[in-house]
Amino acid sequence: MTPHNELRLLPWTGPDGKPCYLSTDDEDSHLSRLADRTEALQLGRAEDLVSHALEVLADEVTELEKLLQLAAGLTEALKDALRAATSRGHRLPTLDRNTCEGVVEGPHLPAAAFG
Repeated sequence: MTPHNELRLLPWTGPDGKPCYLSTDDEDSHLSRLADRTEALQLGRAEDLVSHALEVLADEVTELEKLLQLAAGLTEALKDALRAATSRGHRLPTLDRNTCEGVVEGPHLPAAAFG
């Protein structure tokens, strides 16, 4: 496997709302570590919001204002989680087809296994 050579999408945007990218070969650089910590905080916030959402939705008398606030928070958390997933996906190593002889690309089941 060879590393994927692309810019790293950072977990924040610039002042104009456009994406920010990092170009470095050092995954342990100060900015790389800051991005890792920021992603972890964002994903933790999303996890907390999901727990809170389950509580709010279980309450049959939740006010509309509370639901709107929850929807806004969940939307922001989902945007952050998608940005982190995209960034991490781009940094996954890619297979070099020339050196992958004998690599199984997934399960091989007979057609009868699907009914």
